Amino acid sequence: MKQIRKYSAPQPNHPRVHKVTFMLNDDEHKTISRYLSKYKIGNKSRWYRETILSHILKTLEEDYPTLFNENEMRR
Repeated sequence: MKQIRKYSAPQPNHPRVHKVTFMLNDDEHKTISRYLSKYKIGNKSRWYRETILSHILKTLEEDYPTLFNENEMRR
């Protein structure tokens, strides 16, 4: 049976050259470790990248300028 790929395809023309580092406290690290093990996520880097970028893209989509403000559209 062919494996179904759940993640985005690698992009050889766009190598990752910018390193990002951040720190977590003990509770945050424990929570993330528990989540990763519960959902059997093996590639933490990919998960962090996709989670952060999906949040950013969602926020940018919500903040997209519109012709009318929210109150005018609700009328």
